[in-house]
Amino acid sequence: MRFTVNRDVFSEAVSFAVKLLPQRPTQPLLSGALIEAQNGELTVSTFDYEVSSRTVITAEIVEAGRALVSGKMLSEIAQRLPHSDVEVTLIENRVEVRCGSVSFSLPAMPVEEYPQLPNITAVSGSVPADAFSEAIAQVSLAASKDDVTPVITGVQLEIQENSLTLTATDRYRVATRSIDWENQSDQGALSALVPAKIVTEVGKTFGNDGIVKIAIVKDDDREVIAFTGGNKTVTSLLIKGNYPPVGRLFPSNVDNYAVMSTSELVDAVGRVGIVLEREAALRFSFADGNVTLEAAGNESAKAVETVDVHLMGEEMTVSLKPQYLLDGLRSTHSEFARISFTRTDNPAKPGPVLITSQRSKEDSDDTSFRYLLQPNLLLR
Repeated sequence: MRFTVNRDVFSEAVSFAVKLLPQRPTQPLLSGALIEAQNGELTVSTFDYEVSSRTVITAEIVEAGRALVSGKMLSEIAQRLPHSDVEVTLIENRVEVRCGSVSFSLPAMPVEEYPQLPNITAVSGSVPADAFSEAIAQVSLAASKDDVTPVITGVQLEIQENSLTLTATDRYRVATRSIDWENQSDQGALSALVPAKIVTEVGKTFGNDGIVKIAIVKDDDREVIAFTGGNKTVTSLLIKGNYPPVGRLFPSNVDNYAVMSTSELVDAVGRVGIVLEREAALRFSFADGNVTLEAAGNESAKAVETVDVHLMGEEMTVSLKPQYLLDGLRSTHSEFARISFTRTDNPAKPGPVLITSQRSKEDSDDTSFRYLLQPNLLLR
């Protein structure tokens, strides 16, 4: 194997391929990056039996072949190479990397023992890359970080006709966003529970690719999803298990709500929350024309601030954890936010609050993104 490739193109390809490599691979081979050179194209791939990344770039192929080297080492080298064309050569059991006046020699792993990457050619449908990336950013932060319950560490993708809905929860909050879906198969309604880490990386990587193609495969041998944008593809095994029916937690209609400037409330929460102890909640008193934020910390520290709001319905007082609230407000990606108050069977106990976005104080809210939050567990 021998090829010459543009330094920046090579560095970007390797960086993408190794990004999802496991920190502690179960086998040394699974820490490797597979390089395949043939027919004027260079393919860089990684695979650990659960997640794969693959990208194809143009290169000048002098001699076709394939080699397996340490992915982390190759990535670090590629990022630090001088700005000159890169020449890579496989000589017996070593991979030589030359660029300008610098050269590296890396041991090659036994490529014949490397597992075969998933080959998924079918496409279930496609989504606009920018909308998909935004939806992932809005929803994935609500996924649980606790591996004790794996089923809620993922993002649930649900496809119905022309709509793709992403949902995540950590039991304290639920975030959901719907975007347009272009169906390209006869599979009908589909669902896929994807690890949040994978979805997040896909959102960051494919946001500028125009269209992201998605394939969901469920058969006797495997349950896997593939994301393709431009010359890059990521596949992942799906999380097994039944996702909790969090959709039923959202109210069908709410007539008691407050609308305020998103940035003003975000800034106020940040200031008042300074005096709070860890995991403590802020008290919000909504009245006609304003909301008063109150925080009481240790050593008798206190803070109070008032923010203008447009209140519809009854006055309301709720206590919310500041970081969870900030996550919801920032995820609206809107100048104005609506906080709606739901009811419980106990008149003295407010239900979860529902956060949506608005273009103005008088406009109706946009329910394509919804964020449900309360201090206590939504699910038990």
